[in-house]
Amino acid sequence: MRIISFNANGLRSAANKGFFDWFGAQQADLLCVQETKAQEHQLAGPEFLPTGYKAWFRDATTKKGYSGVAIYARREPDEVRTALGWDAFDEEGRYLELRFGNLSVVSFYIPSGSSGEVRQDFKFQVMEWLRPIMDQWLASGRDYVLCGDWNIVRSRLDIKNWTSNQKNSGCLPAERDWLNGLCTDGTGWVDAYRVLHPEGQDYTWWSNRGAARANNVGWRIDYQLATPSLRPRACAIFREQRFSDHAPFTVDYAG
Repeated sequence: MRIISFNANGLRSAANKGFFDWFGAQQADLLCVQETKAQEHQLAGPEFLPTGYKAWFRDATTKKGYSGVAIYARREPDEVRTALGWDAFDEEGRYLELRFGNLSVVSFYIPSGSSGEVRQDFKFQVMEWLRPIMDQWLASGRDYVLCGDWNIVRSRLDIKNWTSNQKNSGCLPAERDWLNGLCTDGTGWVDAYRVLHPEGQDYTWWSNRGAARANNVGWRIDYQLATPSLRPRACAIFREQRFSDHAPFTVDYAG
């Protein structure tokens, strides 16, 4: 099973840069997108739907052209879920789940706090609220893959400029403790990239400022977190073409 996660930073913009041409050649079973930055009717054309796939969306209703998540799949799901029960989170278009038998695939977009204290406080509220939900998923007996932009690095391996970012959103100790607490070895969620590359220093996002991408001054904030029952076999971060300020992240699972 091959799953791709990608923060498009505007799916129409990514499409114009050749994203769907690339995706159509990847032989993926599922694609989870974050930051569609569009309403569903704006993504209905054939240029947004490679042959053999269907798409499901959860748009932001609080502000058009903001946030939004999507999942593209070859198979029709048994169930589609678009809300977790807290309007402040759900209406920003940050969660979409497709269920196939005992497998759930989620496209997640965790808020950023980089714009200031108000959004950072909301991010902390989201983290606290999500923890018991994710614990429940982990204990449910279902197979889960949580794909998305988590806007948090786990360790110094996941960010080029570790020391200078210690007080910046995405690298705050409380954020890292939360994410690492979810990924407890042996009992928690499996960080697909990190289990395959224990000492890897690859990134999935680069600032648009300066020459961050050219100099590989990046952050690893895009993850696929899976239940231990699903065993990652291989993964890849595709940097060769620039579709967004994020790179697509692909994982092959054996389970």
